[in-house]
Amino acid sequence: MTTLQYVLSILTIIVSLTIIVLVSLQESKQKGLSGAIAGGADTFFGKNKGRTMEAKLSFATKICGTIFFILALVSALLFLFGI
Repeated sequence: MTTLQYVLSILTIIVSLTIIVLVSLQESKQKGLSGAIAGGADTFFGKNKGRTMEAKLSFATKICGTIFFILALVSALLFLFGI
């Protein structure tokens, strides 16, 4: 393995562990039986979801997922072309 492949492998491991932590910190979307009885009407607070910690965690997860995909693609291309 070349130095570049080692670096990409370490970055992939770090990003994957970050994704695991970010997903674990997010709240569950299930409302259970109380959500089915009460209904899921939008409130004022539901419309301001962009500023909440949950929205920030979701955004960070999307960014890390994109970085993970790019790292995996670059690693595969390097392996394919033997660099």
